[in-house]
Amino acid sequence: MMIKQDIQDNFGNIDIYLFDQLLKGTYSHCRSVLDAGCGGGRNLLYFLKSGLEVYGVDQNEDAIAQVRKLASAFPQVKPAENFLVAAVEQLPFVPESFDLVISSAVLHFAEDLAHFETMLNAMWQVLRPGGYFFCRLASEIGIESAVRFIGNGRYLLPDGSERFLVNQEMLLRLTKKLGAELHEPIKTTNVQNMRSMTTWCIRKY
Repeated sequence: MMIKQDIQDNFGNIDIYLFDQLLKGTYSHCRSVLDAGCGGGRNLLYFLKSGLEVYGVDQNEDAIAQVRKLASAFPQVKPAENFLVAAVEQLPFVPESFDLVISSAVLHFAEDLAHFETMLNAMWQVLRPGGYFFCRLASEIGIESAVRFIGNGRYLLPDGSERFLVNQEMLLRLTKKLGAELHEPIKTTNVQNMRSMTTWCIRKY
C-alpha cells in the first residue's frame, strides 16, 4: 500500500506510457517541458516535483486554472506565465524552447488533415534539436474494419465518438517528413475493439 501511495504522490494520474518513458530514463536530461493540451496537469506532477521548467497550454480556462493551482506549490514556476489559455496550433512560445513536448490525447481532435499538421508543426517548432516529442493519439490500427470514415480524415469509432485517426504508415511518413527518428517502436493499445490508442515517440535532429 505504501509503494502505491508513493507512486501516486510522485506521479499522480500520469499517462502510463509517459510513465514508461520516465522509468526508462528517456527524459533524464530534459530541463524544460511543454504539455500542449495539458488539461488539469495530470501528466505534469513528476516534472514539477523534479524542479524542471514546466509549461502548459489548453483552450479550457477551467483546466488552466486547475493546473495553475497545482503548480503554485513549486517555486521554479510562475503559474500565470507558465500555464496559458491557448490553442495548440497557436503556441505562444519562441521556436526551440523545450527539451520535451507532450501531446497526450490531443491530435485526434483535429478537424481535418490540415488542422492536424498545423498542430503538429506548431509543437515541433518549439522543440529544440535533440529534444523529444511524446504523443498519444487515437488510431485505426487493429480496428480498421470497425471504424467508419466520415470525411476530412475523421472516423466514427465503435464507442460512438468521432476522431481524426492515424495509422502506422502515416506516422512513419510524418516521422520522415519532420526529419525525426523513432526512439521507441510505435505501440498501440486496443481497448476491447472499441478504440485504439497509439503511442508515437520521436526525437528531433
